[in-house]
Amino acid sequence: MPRNKYPEITEKRILDTATKLFVEKGWEETTIQDIVDDLGDLTRGAFYHHFKSKEDIIDAVLNRLANENDPFKKSKNISGLNGLERLRMAFLLSFENIGQLEAIKTIPTILNSPKLIAKQLQDCVNSGAPDILAFIDEGVMDGSISVQYPKQTSETFMLLTNIWLSPIIFSVDTEEYLLKVKHLQELFNSIGLPVIDDQIIDILEKFHKSILNI
Repeated sequence: MPRNKYPEITEKRILDTATKLFVEKGWEETTIQDIVDDLGDLTRGAFYHHFKSKEDIIDAVLNRLANENDPFKKSKNISGLNGLERLRMAFLLSFENIGQLEAIKTIPTILNSPKLIAKQLQDCVNSGAPDILAFIDEGVMDGSISVQYPKQTSETFMLLTNIWLSPIIFSVDTEEYLLKVKHLQELFNSIGLPVIDDQIIDILEKFHKSILNI
């Protein structure tokens, strides 16, 4: 295959194909060779020029799916909300990302990949927490949030909701899952971040049941 003058086009094609195969076959069943074969005009060497491993392509697919419906950006663009309402809205909007939900459903477990787990932990603190912090700071300014340690609260929020509350990482039945949610509700309420309300609990219950039905 001739050298591609536009590597971003090749990368997009790889991501498109990988996403399709991951949804159709699942993460564990899809191989790099499957992706190369489906593309038809790409060598394994060319693939590795863009992605060094299967974990790298999985991470890139997840990031793209998450960014397709950025709940923080959408929430920022809604007028008339205080900081707490903006954070709560971002939480609710995150469950409208159908593409990401479908991708999540194809992952039997990510615990088999320490690299992916480490990347998720790092992304929670380095990528997700700053968005949470912006809303918390806004809430502290307008009086809707009263946490004492905004930065540390944003990191804790991301780690607990994205890792500890993940039904993919920690598989529990819906009853236990709701107990975890209500525990987080009490925990966040006690530090001045009453973000989890009845609407969010209802959304999380439906989300968990949808994961169990895959």
